[in-house]
Amino acid sequence: MTNAPDTLASYLRDRRLRLDPAAFGFSGSRRRTPGLRREEVAQRANISPTWYTWLEQGRGGAPSADVLNRIATGLMLTEPERQHLFMLGLGHPPEARYRPVEGISPRLQRLLDAMETTPAIVRTATWDVVAWNCAACVVMTDYATLPPSERNILKLVFCNPRVRAAQQDFDGIARFVVAAFRADAARAGASVEITDLVSDLCARSPDFARLWNDNDVSLYGEGTKRLNHAVLGAIELEYSGFSVDGRPDLGLVVYNPVRHEDAERIRALVRERQRVALEQAAAS
Repeated sequence: MTNAPDTLASYLRDRRLRLDPAAFGFSGSRRRTPGLRREEVAQRANISPTWYTWLEQGRGGAPSADVLNRIATGLMLTEPERQHLFMLGLGHPPEARYRPVEGISPRLQRLLDAMETTPAIVRTATWDVVAWNCAACVVMTDYATLPPSERNILKLVFCNPRVRAAQQDFDGIARFVVAAFRADAARAGASVEITDLVSDLCARSPDFARLWNDNDVSLYGEGTKRLNHAVLGAIELEYSGFSVDGRPDLGLVVYNPVRHEDAERIRALVRERQRVALEQAAAS
């Protein structure tokens, strides 16, 4: 069996040997082995060459989180590789670091679009909606018609009169979303990033301010959402929340109609919307 230092040492050496010296401005001549030298990694990581050498030799004890982050930068590790480095070095993943979301992959959007009768959205840790499918537009909100700054679940629930009126149990929904939002933001390391959003919501909605000051937390998980839809009438949806693999800053939420007849009526609305869109595109 290999002990933890030896496993970390092996991983560091493997990542170092995969790097091209020329890509980092280091001479490639007179090298007996491929990859960067230990002192070059130490230079890029801004740590002592001796300390880095000890780590590759399985000596020196457990490195700090700061040292591991510096090494991850020096070795140009991807986010999954950085997380693995922390598991080897400290036995736990790194502290969450929030990063703004610029969009989702085409593959994930195709997954959303394949759900014809199932509304689905992708939201960030700050609960901005960054992707959706046609079913979500016809059942919940047409996000494409909103400015990006207003495509936020909390702003819609607390500040949009139409969305608020559609909730059959507004008080219960409001308390739940505030508690789940607080937990999501903290888990993703976005506590600083939500400061302006929380201030804005507190100023715009006394209900949000009251619930935020309660300091409740909750997991999103799964449950049931009941809406009073303008066309469908009373509709019941079972929702489930999923994390997006490799993207702790993103969450996929899927709303499945409980009744078959509701699913068929959602299908009809989706196809009507698509028909109108095709006609408008042909006319332009």
